[in-house]
Amino acid sequence: MSIPWSYLCTLPLALLSREILMADSEALPSLAGDSVAVEALLRAVFGVVVDEAIQKGTSASQKVCEWKEPEELKQLLDLELRSQGESQEQILERCRAVIRYSVKTGHPRFFNQLFSGLDPHALAGRIITESLNTSQYTYEIAPVFVLMEEEVLRKLRALVGWSSGDGIFCPGGSISNMYAVNLARYQRYPDCKQRGLRTLPPLALFTSKECHYSIQKGAAFLGLGTDSVRVVKADERGKMVPDDLERQIGMAEAEGAVPFLVSATSGTTVLGAFDPLEAIADVCQRHGLWLHVDAAWGGSVLLSQTHRHLLDGIQRADSVAWNPHKLLAAGLQCSALLLQDSSNLLKRCHGSQASYLFQQDKFYDVALDTGDKVVQCGRRVDCLKLWLMWKAQGDQGLERRIDQAFALEKGQGEGKRSHLPLSHSSQPEFLNVCFWFVPPSLRGKQDSPDYHQRLSKVAPVLKERMVKEGSMMIGYQPHGPRGNFFRVVVANPALTCADMDFLLNELERLGQDL
Repeated sequence: MSIPWSYLCTLPLALLSREILMADSEALPSLAGDSVAVEALLRAVFGVVVDEAIQKGTSASQKVCEWKEPEELKQLLDLELRSQGESQEQILERCRAVIRYSVKTGHPRFFNQLFSGLDPHALAGRIITESLNTSQYTYEIAPVFVLMEEEVLRKLRALVGWSSGDGIFCPGGSISNMYAVNLARYQRYPDCKQRGLRTLPPLALFTSKECHYSIQKGAAFLGLGTDSVRVVKADERGKMVPDDLERQIGMAEAEGAVPFLVSATSGTTVLGAFDPLEAIADVCQRHGLWLHVDAAWGGSVLLSQTHRHLLDGIQRADSVAWNPHKLLAAGLQCSALLLQDSSNLLKRCHGSQASYLFQQDKFYDVALDTGDKVVQCGRRVDCLKLWLMWKAQGDQGLERRIDQAFALEKGQGEGKRSHLPLSHSSQPEFLNVCFWFVPPSLRGKQDSPDYHQRLSKVAPVLKERMVKEGSMMIGYQPHGPRGNFFRVVVANPALTCADMDFLLNELERLGQDL
């Protein structure tokens, strides 16, 4: 049974799905060739997405997640793949179930990760990207996106403070950091691309103990070994100590290792600390070391005239990792590696000149074929969602988003003092608000010998309760000698003061019997 397209266009989304279900009660193995059925299906799916993922998924009146234990969830989803296809009715129900039982990261009470929120323009860009399904390696098949990526990267470099340079979008901040390490090694020892690790002396790279774990993973992945990572002290706020960096460099040299890179962090994962980039850059300059700044979390602060001082000195870096999918809510994944180098280092380091893809006698400027700059072959388009959101918001709109997040963080700090007996694990510098919830049974008992041991057990219990109720989601962790504490990430553009008040009141409610 075919449904007239003119009729479908007149239906509200809620009725559209029902019409398709009535028309397709039997299994259809393929919709190929039936453009009406294809469009009707997709409109129905988009209706489910708008209703379940967008409207309900971003509403404070709905659950952040509907928690199910793994075995129960397997049964509810009916994950088995069978020889026979299913009806459109069943497929739409599958779509609803997938959304229903997934965590709603766009929910205003999802504080769990360094990414959250749902920007509609960025989502529109993601829908277009997925629909076009192209790979961003040559101008031949991705002309729009090759030019767009170039412009977006130019804008990001300008915010860092560079008038020229290079860059590429990578599949996440971890990979961006690994690229930086590989580029720094190649710049120092270009023969290693051909001859491998046997050409290298023992190398040493330096990073704070508060760095992202991808630095250690990158050293292992690139064959340097985790022992090559020299961990520099951080102060009580989580910032790298430049004097200890200098000391560690001297120790590495005395041991026969060759220092080649320092990875500083702008916005550490747990405490949200910003390393002192000017002082670190001075050390790198004295020793001739590559300076990489992992600004995956904190880089977006460069958009704020009020707060960009946190990254003073970033213009002296050789490379920067920046994830707009975090604080800017551009949507996963959106991670840029930016380089001050303009000598085509990316391509020299990673290029292999595949003749079937990067032919040099094409009818256009082959410099526009950017795929040889990266280790990947197929590379998804990550620039459109950011570009479209930026077009809609402008610099000023994105700056307001950053400043609003800081204002809410400050308000929550005041709320802790006036509403709940919470103790700081550190004074927030950024949008990571770290604290212990002190339950009624421990209030006023700080001098008890088992106080900290008992306090450390509170966060896991409250995390389980909030997740199973679906009321909110907050991450927790230990940190050095500190027991488990909560880390609230204030990043969602849709956050309000009411949501922050709810967080505090909900902790009190969930922990009243502890």
